This record gives sequence, structure tokens and C-alpha cells, in this order.
Amino acid sequence: MSKAKTLIPEIFGGLLAEICLYTPLAKERPLRWTLIANPTAGGFTIGSRWKKHLRQLQECVLRAQKNPLHVDAFPSETGLKEGDENGLIPTRHGGHARSITEALIDEAGSYSDIYAKRPFNLIITAGGDGTSLDVLTALYHMPTGLRSHFAVLRLPMGTGNDGADAWELEDALSLLIDPAKPGYQRALRLTTSTPGKGPFLAFNILSVGLDAFVTHMTNKTKGKMPGDTYKLWVDVASLLYDRLYKVGSMDVSAFDERGREVRSFSEKVLLLAVGESGHRTYGSHKKILPDDRNVCLVKQMPMLRKVALKGLFTTGEHILKPESVVFNAHRVEFRGEEPLLAQMDGETVLLQKRDFPAAIELTELVIPVLKKV
Repeated sequence: MSKAKTLIPEIFGGLLAEICLYTPLAKERPLRWTLIANPTAGGFTIGSRWKKHLRQLQECVLRAQKNPLHVDAFPSETGLKEGDENGLIPTRHGGHARSITEALIDEAGSYSDIYAKRPFNLIITAGGDGTSLDVLTALYHMPTGLRSHFAVLRLPMGTGNDGADAWELEDALSLLIDPAKPGYQRALRLTTSTPGKGPFLAFNILSVGLDAFVTHMTNKTKGKMPGDTYKLWVDVASLLYDRLYKVGSMDVSAFDERGREVRSFSEKVLLLAVGESGHRTYGSHKKILPDDRNVCLVKQMPMLRKVALKGLFTTGEHILKPESVVFNAHRVEFRGEEPLLAQMDGETVLLQKRDFPAAIELTELVIPVLKKV
């Protein structure tokens, strides 16, 4: 690796720390930030993307410096101990981002000075959907009493970035530069009928069927094949999925937050996707949930019809076709006769017949995030 590339995380951390020094967030109390970065993410390693991100970072620093200095904003103790002087901790392996976040939660829980204001903890993730999933999973399990002392900001520094707070880095950083307030969002939880199998968590989209197969194969071949592996498997899945996984009949029942049934189906289902909200994407901005509704069910169709329609998922126009059923639900229960892959923000699990009935449901508001004022 060239010397210039090894300096990229250092440059990134220094500029981001400068923005944190001038954020209006939690200005009435101490602010402690931690930068969790995956140095192998595409936003750092792909030259054209890094140049764009560097330019946006420099512009955002100039914007931030127009704000008053946050007089009590510093990197967290964990950030300084495990990272560098800017509080940037590079992830070294899968699951590392989760262990870093758990250490931050322990640090916050150990604070006992009753005569001083408890610090507000800002976690900034700079990676892809895997880094975000790790951090949010730890935050999901944090003690309830600490939630109001945390917020996470997810920067789009990966390849897909469907779980980031914005598609563009400058838009995500606006949540630090412009007035923002802590808020909460829900998670998605997959439960099965097999003791000990699950629950599984997602924070963007949790789905079963064809798209989970695409995710599974992408994960298996990523780095081993040239080009856009996800796009390749989208094309291949149109031809191969039915040969590898039998698309059998599925019983689906959907319920609102009060437990009232809103939809019921018994269909051959090609895919079922449930989002934390509407207006959600996956697979690098494929608009599976393009409007306010958070559930999309796509019925089985002939192979040539799949080939003809697959491009519509990029624009969201698939919901206009008769094979698609789109609606709002808080909980979706499903039962099938055949093995079925599920994916949770890019991680997959195989569901067997014994795992049914299974359910995808929205949790309570548990993830501390930043929202525009």
C-alpha cells in the first residue's frame, strides 16, 4: 500500500474531528465522539470516491467553522485508548465495530460523577452496511437508561451505503453542522419457531426469497470475481433461482401495531421485503420500497417475466406491476413448505421448514439517531 493511501484514515479523522469541534449538537453538555472506520471500505480505497469525499469533507469543515466552538467536545476515552488522537478507531475484523461500541457503552455506564453533567456520546461510523449493522446491534442491546446519552451518525463510506443516514457524505455531515436533535428509530426483528435460532436483527430492510439469494451469493463471491458482484448475481438469479430453491406456496399474514390483521395471502412468493420504514433501498440504492409503504411482496412469475422486470427495482416501478403487492404493516408472519433464505442488512440465514411459522416485526423505538430540527 502506498504511503498516500496509508494517510487517508489519518486525513479523514483529522477533518471529521474538526467538524465535531464546531457541532451545535448537545451544546449544553460535554460531547464525546468516536469515529469507527473500516479502512478497506470503498469510500477510502476507490480513488475517485475518496477524492470526492475529501473535497466534501474540506467544504464541510469550512461550513462547520462558522458555528461557535463547542467548548467541551473531545474524543471519547475509548477512542483515544484504542484509536488515534482524533478518536478514530479502524476496524480490524468482522464484529470489531460491535465490540468497540460495547466498550463505549461500558464507558458511559461507568460514569458516576453526580456533580457534573453526563457526557453525550456521538458514534460516527465510516464504512459500509456491515459496519453499521455491527454498531446498531450493540446499541439495540444497550441498557435503556443510557439511550438518551447516545446518538449514531452513519456516513456513506462503503460500496452500497443503503443503511447510511444519507447517500452523499456532505448531506450526512449536515446533521453535525446544522441544528439536529437526538431521536430514535426502530429495528427489524426476525423470529423463528426453532428455539435458539434467532432472533435476527436488521435496521434497514429484512427480507426473504430471491433478493436474499442474491445477497448470499454476493457475499460468497465478493472479492473473487471482477466488477459489480451484486449486479452480476441479480442477473444470474433471474435464471438460476428457481433451479436452486423451489418457490412453493407461502402463507402470509400481516398485522398493524395494534395487532389487527391488515393483509392475508396464500401465494407462491418470489420475495418478501419489510423495511424499518418506507423509502428504503438495498443492493446499492435499488428502490425496493420507493414510497411510504414498508412492505413489498412479489409473487412468483415465469423466468422471462423476471428478466423483463428486474430492471424496474432500480427505479421503484416494480410496484406498479400486478406481481407486486405493497402495503404497511408492523408484523408479518409467514409459513412455507420449502427452505428459504433470509437477509438482514446484507447478512443471510437459511430458514428450514421446522423454522416456520416465522415473523418479521418492527421493534420499539430503540436506536438513538440524529434528526434534523
